[in-house]
Amino acid sequence: MELMVRQVGHWQQPRWSAVAAGGNVARGDLVHRLVQEIANLTADAEGQPRRDVPRLDNDLALPDQLRVVAADLLAAGPPAEVLARAAAQVAATRAAL
Repeated sequence: MELMVRQVGHWQQPRWSAVAAGGNVARGDLVHRLVQEIANLTADAEGQPRRDVPRLDNDLALPDQLRVVAADLLAAGPPAEVLARAAAQVAATRAAL
């Protein structure tokens, strides 16, 4: 996750708004989808209901949202296969950016 945050943490708004490689979705939307997926994995690991992660107006907040949900997932102490699934989702998102 930290590698992903370092990759996008310095981006300005035009870069977030650009269309992700090989798709028709903005990079900001793609990263927000990842944030939501990680939050869902955390909720499942904790036995809690899934909640929507707010899509903030400013994409510059996305790296912080990613940090928070990643820390929450690690704190939940999920099984290794859940962590592997999260890592695969991060890798796929990075590749699409």
